[in-house]
Amino acid sequence: MFSVDKIHFEISERKMILRIFDVFFVLGSLFFVGKIFDFDYFTMSTNNLYWMIILGVYINLFGTIFEMYNLQVASNQFLVLKSTILTVSTTVLVYLLTPFYSPVLPSKRIQILLFYLVVFLALFLWRMFYVTFLASNRFLQNAVLICDKEQVEELISGLEHIDPHYKIIAFVNADATEDAIAEYPYVKNIKREELFLFVKENSISEIVIASQKTDGITAELYQQLLRLLESGSTIREYTQVYESKTHRIPVHYMSRDFYRFFPFSRINHNKLYLLSVRIFEIGISILGLFIGLVLIPVLLIGNTIGNRGKLFYTQKRVGKDGVVFEILKFRTMVSNAESNGAVFTATNDSRVTVFGKFLRKTRIDEFPQFINILKGDMAVIGPRPERPFFVKEIAEIMPFYETRHIIKPGLTGWAQVNYAYGATIDESLIKLQYDLYYIKHRSVFLDLSIAFKTITTVLFYRGQ
Repeated sequence: MFSVDKIHFEISERKMILRIFDVFFVLGSLFFVGKIFDFDYFTMSTNNLYWMIILGVYINLFGTIFEMYNLQVASNQFLVLKSTILTVSTTVLVYLLTPFYSPVLPSKRIQILLFYLVVFLALFLWRMFYVTFLASNRFLQNAVLICDKEQVEELISGLEHIDPHYKIIAFVNADATEDAIAEYPYVKNIKREELFLFVKENSISEIVIASQKTDGITAELYQQLLRLLESGSTIREYTQVYESKTHRIPVHYMSRDFYRFFPFSRINHNKLYLLSVRIFEIGISILGLFIGLVLIPVLLIGNTIGNRGKLFYTQKRVGKDGVVFEILKFRTMVSNAESNGAVFTATNDSRVTVFGKFLRKTRIDEFPQFINILKGDMAVIGPRPERPFFVKEIAEIMPFYETRHIIKPGLTGWAQVNYAYGATIDESLIKLQYDLYYIKHRSVFLDLSIAFKTITTVLFYRGQ
């Protein structure tokens, strides 16, 4: 008899569960405490519904900034404790000081302490339940991969490393001639004629097809897939799964007919979106330059002590449509850092000065680029601009690299908030995958996500 399908959650479903129940347990706990104890700071009623809405918005907003909805963080007890403390502390502080939309400050200070403790315990205990139960192996999403045998290890690692709850437990060899295959150390090989039975007996949630050879999908395998489809099984193409799991475009997997699979976001030509973004960029640039001017005295002192040279420097970068422009930055390296030729900046690069490390980690070195944004050479959000020398070098190896130049380069971007500094060609490939994902899915919501992640990067001192 076939087993009942296991319950599993997609990445988006897990994040939605976390967001909804964060608010639910906090408001429920406050309601319970208000009924049982003498706690009148936060009372829930239809007359002050906006108190609950604002508190829920703050929890989700600051939870996003402090990585409460990062699934790797949400599955680790220590990281959950750290994120919960930061989220609750910031939420309670801002909520207490929000005029009109939160209750009047209580006369008894114990009420504030009780409010903080209730919010913290509600969030923390619920998150411990999530780590122990919902993030456990009980809710693994099992899948079967159909691919060529030489691709197995690469394709599996590409999916499982990003989603700890996704497990490929077997694969079907899609080579035209199904030879006898030795046991693979990382996944079970099953025969084509056994696929239907294996899927039903092992609670497989989806079948992922990754074969680029059409002759590998034989009539027999095709019939097996049709039976699975008719019985309610999910069948998806590898690029679709990879993109939804990693939020990257798998250019390493695709051939030169890449553009067939890559419908660029229509919003790249949406005039209302572009106008709104431009107005936002001008406002942010003026604010950024003002903050930079305020910091100039401190930067001059730090530069004199830790940099010993010019405060500013310019460098040629490739912008929209391949046009080269001069980027402006605060100097972070020793003078004549590239006397022996251009090289990638590496982690713990010896050419970076002591003060330069601080500027990079806090992203303060990027502040002068607000001038480039005002001039129209750059945007606030987009692929980071690269130097002409490296663009030429990388484009010879990666045929899709110059696709990045169809939009303006940005001060921050999807690759910057999701991946470390690209110090090698291989790392540049990963960053390219993120950049192309942004170009394909560019939207207001993705821009907001990048903005929040950038704030997280600065607050946690993760700049490069």
